[in-house]
Amino acid sequence: MLPHMRSVRVFLSPLVALLASACVRSGGESGVPAGEKTSMTIQVTSTVFEAGQAIPARHTCSGDDVSPPLAWSGVPSQAKSLALVCDDPDAPAGTWVHWVVYGIPPSATAFPEGVAKRDTLADGTLQGTNDFRRIGYGGPCPPLGKPHRYFFKLYALDMAPALAPGATKRDLMSAIEGHILAQGELMGTFKR
Repeated sequence: MLPHMRSVRVFLSPLVALLASACVRSGGESGVPAGEKTSMTIQVTSTVFEAGQAIPARHTCSGDDVSPPLAWSGVPSQAKSLALVCDDPDAPAGTWVHWVVYGIPPSATAFPEGVAKRDTLADGTLQGTNDFRRIGYGGPCPPLGKPHRYFFKLYALDMAPALAPGATKRDLMSAIEGHILAQGELMGTFKR
């Protein structure tokens, strides 16, 4: 090693240590820089279908068109509310929204089968307008042919969106941008 290189290395070592220490201090105990959100994973499950498997006809337009039961775990303790979106990215005209729910209490861990199609639920949870132009859940109803994928996406938020009942997915996603602490999803399929 050249003599002048040794002095540069000696100078940089304390500087690198100082910068690393500053990054850890600014982010608190987690070491995440201040202002950045973490993206932990929430596990979303259903008792009526497994991830990647077919959604039973009961929960589609071919059946009773009632929402499937959903459960979740792994919501961070600092969450102030939860939101849920169900959509189909395989729809012929682009992503089709089947369900928009927000203002879900952070202590909630599940939805029962057949959530009422009302704009406000008993616990204060709000439901938005789906792409069928109705409040609440609208089940899978693809055209005849290949299976479509349906993603039930749950978001843990550091705030409660200031949205009235009946908001669209676009309204919700705009309101929660930069406020997602963690998220998870369950994907099921359906074909007619």
